[in-house]
Amino acid sequence: MPVMLLRNYNPKLGLCNGTRLIVTRFYSRCVKGRIVFQDPRFHGKEHVISRFTLDSNDELPFSMVRKQLPVRPCFAMTINKSQGQTLKIVGVDLSTPVFTHRQLYVALSRVTDVQNLFILLPPRASRTDNVVYPEALLTQ
Repeated sequence: MPVMLLRNYNPKLGLCNGTRLIVTRFYSRCVKGRIVFQDPRFHGKEHVISRFTLDSNDELPFSMVRKQLPVRPCFAMTINKSQGQTLKIVGVDLSTPVFTHRQLYVALSRVTDVQNLFILLPPRASRTDNVVYPEALLTQ
């Protein structure tokens, strides 16, 4: 199952927030996964990812501790999460316009071969709108 790390686990080993892995084994308190990464230093390396402890903040009137694996299923990701990654196959859902033209550039430039880029547009559409919010252009 493909998963994505949700925090910097061990950057020296390539285990950073947003790193994608394929889970090769589930254990009761950890998972073992193989890194899916274009960087040859890390690609294909297997690592065990353990749970981490979350403590409640000081604002709560009670104490709460929770243990959680820092991963989540990753069959898809946001454009922002894809930034900096190189992917073999990319599908981009443009059924709603992207927030900025930079996001569109990031989404379309992640793929290594344009033949492996697939774009979903609304029915009867051949383009997407470049949304501009005038209030974002105002200077203070």
